[in-house]
Amino acid sequence: MPSIMTLQPVLDDRPQLPSRPAPHERDGRQGTPSGGRPHPQAHAAPPDPSTLEALRRVVDAQIGPRGVGAIYQNSDGAFEVIAVIRDPAMARGLLKRRCAQWALIVKDVTRAGGEPFAIGSVWTTSDYLVREADNVRRTEAFA
Repeated sequence: MPSIMTLQPVLDDRPQLPSRPAPHERDGRQGTPSGGRPHPQAHAAPPDPSTLEALRRVVDAQIGPRGVGAIYQNSDGAFEVIAVIRDPAMARGLLKRRCAQWALIVKDVTRAGGEPFAIGSVWTTSDYLVREADNVRRTEAFA
């Protein structure tokens, strides 16, 4: 008795089933005109200086008075600011957020041997300074 693997497929004389009619919108069956995207992205224009200044002011307000060497306290504890990172690419990598514009590296001063860690929480009215930032040290890292 022959096995199933050795049987030849049966060819019949039935006509091929018709395919669905071509849709009005693209569904991937049609080729795309010149390039891989139906709507090629235009190159971004250089940023407007007034927009950059507005973003800088927003970032300054979010960071608040937390400069390098400052100690601040809130409901989570007391923290010393080790570094202020204003480079968006570095901040996004540290915080693992796609929209981060800045980050702080802080150390919990209430724990002995506490390790520094990155935060992106904004300055609020419930935060208050225990010690102001050092003016001797550089006030911003990676500016």
